[in-house]
Formats: sequence, structure tokens, C-alpha cells
Amino acid sequence: MNTRTNTINSVAVVGGTHGNEFSGIYLLRKWQQNPQVISRDSFSSQMVFANPKAFEENKRYLDCDMNRQFSLDDLNNQDLANYEQSRAKAINAQLGPKGNAKIDFIIDLHNTTSNMGPSLILLQSDAFNRKMGAYVKAKMPDAVVVLEDQSSVEEHYFLSSITNQGVIVEVGPQPQSVIRQDVLDWMEEMTQHILDYVELHNTDALPELPASYEAYKYEETLKLPEDANGERIGMVHKNVQDADFKPLHAGDPIFTLFDGTEVYWEGDYEAYPHFINEAAYYDNNLAMSLAKKVVVEV
Repeated sequence: MNTRTNTINSVAVVGGTHGNEFSGIYLLRKWQQNPQVISRDSFSSQMVFANPKAFEENKRYLDCDMNRQFSLDDLNNQDLANYEQSRAKAINAQLGPKGNAKIDFIIDLHNTTSNMGPSLILLQSDAFNRKMGAYVKAKMPDAVVVLEDQSSVEEHYFLSSITNQGVIVEVGPQPQSVIRQDVLDWMEEMTQHILDYVELHNTDALPELPASYEAYKYEETLKLPEDANGERIGMVHKNVQDADFKPLHAGDPIFTLFDGTEVYWEGDYEAYPHFINEAAYYDNNLAMSLAKKVVVEV
């Protein structure tokens, strides 16, 4: 991004970072028939199909999660050369290199099996991102803004961290390898609002935005109950299932063990679970992410 004028001159819209998250892939196919719908007068746009082989094999990934391969150390480590690691290096060469990227802004499109609705994940809470969240929420009142600014962009390992500015559009609930119209429509609408925001930002034409809005700041990740051998011994409690971004308090049931025992949350803050029971996270036995509700000042 041109730091003198803060203008975004080039945007990459990425789909298929995970091969079984279909909304972004099919939106790319749609937009390729009519590319001008994702361009604006003040910037150029390109589309990137990140993980075509995983899509062909109807899998999230072939060798490893591509959206965890974009730390500087990993990108610079030539020994990391499996399919996703190699694709990550190729995408970094195409859009980056990270730290000195030729593209100014990335929108990375993702689906979740969790009941998160249309969610905008921001990696930074600078003025540009705070205003983007306000603009998207003003246009899409049901949209949720999630802050994952616990690390610097340089330290993040997501694809969207190649560029100084990048966001993740995360929409669900959608089963893996399925297309749902409501989810695809939400993703398309949110992407268009983000592109409109960039255009208005570039042309200094932003409308008056709300002075503040509620968002959810990532706090921690919880694992599913395990025994001493790491075997799963329980599941997400039925009261929590599908209750993404609903408050969770100390003493609320959060897991049910297979023997019927209920496990209660013992946290010392009001938590807002999301990515609840995400199918893709079962390989790591992750149950959900927890966030704190925050007020973002615009």
C-alpha cells in the first residue's frame, strides 16, 4: 500500500484456500465470467484459486493446512516442500513477497461448518480495519466482526497476512463439500461491501460511519475432552452447539462426556464461543474459539 497516500491500488480475492470450502471457489468461477464486478475504478483486482488439487480430491488439503503456511520462517524454509507448502511459496511469489508485497490487499474467502453467519475476521485494528468493520456492519447488520489482532501481521501465518492489509471472510454454517445459497449469498454480499469500502477509502468518499460498534476479540481455543492417551471422551454440549457468539458464563455446561457427565466452563470472563464444533478442527481435537466482546471506536 502506498504509505504516502494510504491508497490501495491492487486487490487479490482468494478462494479455495481449503479445497472443500465451496462458496469461495464457485464465486470465483462466477466472477471469472464477469471480472469487472470485483474491480473498482481506483484499483485493479485479480482472483486466485489457492488450492486446486485439494478441490479436485474433495479435501480440505492434501498434506497440510495451507492457511497455516504463511509465516515468514516457513515461506523462507525451502525444506518445507509438500504440496500446500509449495503452493504457499508460489502464492507468496505471485502476491507478495510477504513484507514487501506487490499486492496491497487480500480478501480470503472461507466457509465454516459452525453457525457463525457472515463473519469478517480482521487481522489488525488500525483505522483502516476499524472503519471497514463499521462500514460492513452498517451495510450488513447481521454481520459479525472478529478481531484476530493478537499477533502482528508479520507474525500471522494466514494467507491474508502476505500483504500489509488483508481480511478473511468466514461464512457458515455450511457442510464441507456442499454449496448453500444463503451462505454463498452472504459471502458475495460481504465481499462486494469490502470492495466498495476500499473504493470509498481510496476516493476519500466514505459516508458517515457509526462512532463505535461491537466486535469479538479472540481470547483462546478450547479442546474437546480427552483422556490421558489423547482419545476423545466427550463432545460439545447441546446447549452450546450452534450458539456461536452467544454469551457463555462460568458454571454453564460446555461439554458432555460420553458417559453422560456434564463439564462446566470455569472461565473468569463472559466468553463468546465461535467456530463451535468446526468439522475441520477435529484433526487437532479443537472444540471452539472463545472471544471477549469489545467496543471498537471508529
